[in-house]
Amino acid sequence: MPFTVTDVPDLPAGFTDTFTSHTVKTGDLTLHAVVGGDGPPLLLPAWPQFWYNWRLVMPALAEHFTVVAADVRGTGASDKPATGYDAATLADDMAALMTHLGHDRFAVVGYDLGLLVGYALAAGHRDRVTRLVVGEAILPGFSPSPPLMSDPATNEFLWHFAFNRLQDINERMVAGREEIYIGHQFASKAARPDAIPQRAVDVYVDVLRDPAALRANFEFYRRLDESTQQILRWHDEGPLSILVLAIGGEHSTGTAPEEDMRKVATDVTGLVIPGSGHFLAEEVPQPLTKALLDFLL
Repeated sequence: MPFTVTDVPDLPAGFTDTFTSHTVKTGDLTLHAVVGGDGPPLLLPAWPQFWYNWRLVMPALAEHFTVVAADVRGTGASDKPATGYDAATLADDMAALMTHLGHDRFAVVGYDLGLLVGYALAAGHRDRVTRLVVGEAILPGFSPSPPLMSDPATNEFLWHFAFNRLQDINERMVAGREEIYIGHQFASKAARPDAIPQRAVDVYVDVLRDPAALRANFEFYRRLDESTQQILRWHDEGPLSILVLAIGGEHSTGTAPEEDMRKVATDVTGLVIPGSGHFLAEEVPQPLTKALLDFLL
């Protein structure tokens, strides 16, 4: 499956009347994004999913914005090179994508890894990001690490951080068992085990059947030390002055995104969405859409 807008199942009615797939060559890298709507540009990066994560909120956002739901390198239909998975490179990729699409200044809504990418964009390209929404992640360097021998609930929630940072054995263990690995993430980190439809989970599993995508999945974590040093350098340049909305799910990170963003930005609004686990855009698309429109308009 190539994972472009015409290749995935269960899109909202009329979706492909508004949105089309675009590929952009930035140097040696080809990036993919699904674009549609009219109005100020709005960039949506996400992971462990890809642009498909945003499918349920994109139509309403497109009534007010030119929506660019982007696949960061290593995900979806974008290239999956061996290197470049640190925060600064991922942000530079997205900045180049938006330049090629004709957008000089834009708002960003980043989820999970997108929080890291969104902060890196706002801090490393301060003249380009107008507003920032981040959700369901911590900011490396500003959240204390739990002890190795954590309580069972914490261990169940965060075990994948240590596993994903391993240098080889994780890829060998997951290859051929992708549905066990990523399926467990969706079952255990949603508010209900069946919150994400199986057909959507199957799409995310299929992405990781590509060895290059599986490797990229772990490279995001393997480069966290490098990303942390970049974040600390940006913080030394001063806090973000743009408006920031930090969102957590009631049954997931809760207030943690807000707590971290208050350490690096001067004007932060926090929100915890009731009833949601980790996967905001797929578990609670309507409350998330309302929160985004209330903040961005």
